[in-house]
Amino acid sequence: MAENRIEYLKKEVAQLPLLPGVYQFLDRSGTIIYVGKAKSLRKRVSSYFVDSREHSAKVRVMVRRIAEIRHIVVGSESDALLLENSLIKSLQPRYNILLKDDKTYPWIVVRNEPFPRIESTRRLVKDGSQYFGPYASVAMQKNVLELIRTLYPVRICSLDLSPRKIASGRYRPCLQYHLGNCKAPCTGMQSEEDYRQDIARATALLKGDLRTSRNYLSARMEEEAGRMRFEEAAKYKAKLDSLENYSCKSVIVSNTLTDLDVFSLLTDEENAYCNFVRIVSGSVVNTFTARFSLGAQSEPKDILTQAIVQMSEHIAGGLAREVLVPFRPDAELFPGSLFVVPKRGDKLKLLEFSQKSARIFRMEQLKNLEIKDPQRHTERLMEQMRRQLHLERAPRHIECFDNSNLQGTNPVASCVVFRDGKPSRSEYRKFNIKTVVGADDFASMREIVRRRYARLLAEGAELPDLIVVDGGKGQLSSAYGVLCELGIEKRVPIVGLAKRIEEIYFPGDPMPYYLERTGMPLRVITHLRDEAHRFGITFHRDKRSKAFIGSQLEAIEGIGPGSIEKLLGKLRTVSRISQASQEELAEIVGPSKARKIVAYFAARKN
Repeated sequence: MAENRIEYLKKEVAQLPLLPGVYQFLDRSGTIIYVGKAKSLRKRVSSYFVDSREHSAKVRVMVRRIAEIRHIVVGSESDALLLENSLIKSLQPRYNILLKDDKTYPWIVVRNEPFPRIESTRRLVKDGSQYFGPYASVAMQKNVLELIRTLYPVRICSLDLSPRKIASGRYRPCLQYHLGNCKAPCTGMQSEEDYRQDIARATALLKGDLRTSRNYLSARMEEEAGRMRFEEAAKYKAKLDSLENYSCKSVIVSNTLTDLDVFSLLTDEENAYCNFVRIVSGSVVNTFTARFSLGAQSEPKDILTQAIVQMSEHIAGGLAREVLVPFRPDAELFPGSLFVVPKRGDKLKLLEFSQKSARIFRMEQLKNLEIKDPQRHTERLMEQMRRQLHLERAPRHIECFDNSNLQGTNPVASCVVFRDGKPSRSEYRKFNIKTVVGADDFASMREIVRRRYARLLAEGAELPDLIVVDGGKGQLSSAYGVLCELGIEKRVPIVGLAKRIEEIYFPGDPMPYYLERTGMPLRVITHLRDEAHRFGITFHRDKRSKAFIGSQLEAIEGIGPGSIEKLLGKLRTVSRISQASQEELAEIVGPSKARKIVAYFAARKN
């Protein structure tokens, strides 16, 4: 059945034209599950039906669901891109990259109306209005709106200021007029041309151009001062100071950079995070991060291209002439922009700033998910760890081992337990090394792993889903050998974590494996290692301290382990024992031993 379907689809593909266009995949119910563009429809669509091993898991699943193929021929690849983007937004196909949360961002809109208002909004409506943003936070948006209303007396009312309504004389100046925040265009006291000039300057400021406002305010200040109208000049001076104060708060990245845009990309198993930064005159004037659900496109180049296409629709004035990116997208789809992959200098630092912003945004999203839906967060984390560590089941129960000694003295070991990615401290265990003499980490590891799992097997207790050994290939080989002796090497997976650069080792594989540096699985594994080290080193220090105290008291003739235990149980420290009176000591260990202790510490003082 499946073979007949594939053969039928291949015949359909063979009839597609070698022209640019858009193709659509439909499932058996007639639902469009994927929309794509192509320079050559036949070549692109046929690539889905070659050896499936070349495709990602999502593509293979999608191909199995294809029941019908449709196509639309257009004049160029650019036209195909525009049509593809339009269809994706209207159809929301399951296997396409989709912008997830653009509606959650605040924007500033300049309304398309007589005497336009400048307002805050979260809805983008194609009504001819100009939208600026999105802004990364409401606070940032409010700061910009406050600056505009400080510099320019634009109205905030919702009156209908059509020429007919103004001419009717039905409006009266409101409080904003008397406060100097509005020139009362509703009464005809300000012409629409004069108002539009203020709106034009405010619009330039929203685009990041501070020079237009700065030059205007400076010119008006000097003009009023030349007319000896110093009170009015002082008002313009105050506005100019507000503008300069706002400019000082902007992030200056370089005195040599002019105007450019930056895009960076971060992906995980489910989502992509694309950060945008706009630079105007060397300052960051806007930055935001959008989250996309990943579809069948798995190549970073395709993801970045789609992200730029969808995000550029919300960027005032379109893309800048120069755009910095971590790798080149389909640049021919953006003929007005030059894409640059920086290698050094200020441009590279700017790209790293954008990448850091994307990582921070992703961490915030994961934290919000953990707070709002902890069960879903846990399931997602467990699935990520299962995939990245190539496990058959999710590692809900993990145990990690670490050794600790000081030049072979007082050797101890620790075992920490994590449940669902979090410490289960009541299950922590510490071990005194009994059979190993000297600093032999490999032998110590064999002893504690054997003691731990031989006991669990004897008691019929639960075995972990994953064992982590703190160390490289040597420690891992020692622990794995014990699992083989106990016959549980196939039941319990084990890995080693080397400290140097967080390398993961698997049994029998000499080459290290690296988890995603920004992913949660690596954070859990390193937390395990750090917790095992902390727990072990604390136990080792306690043991070493007690051994030191005991050795001092053992040097007193006639004082044995029983007496030492009584003294420490009552007085706690050697210092308090040395300062105690003979009568106090006699009450604990008797008069004869009390005299020996007092004589011993008296001799040490002399």
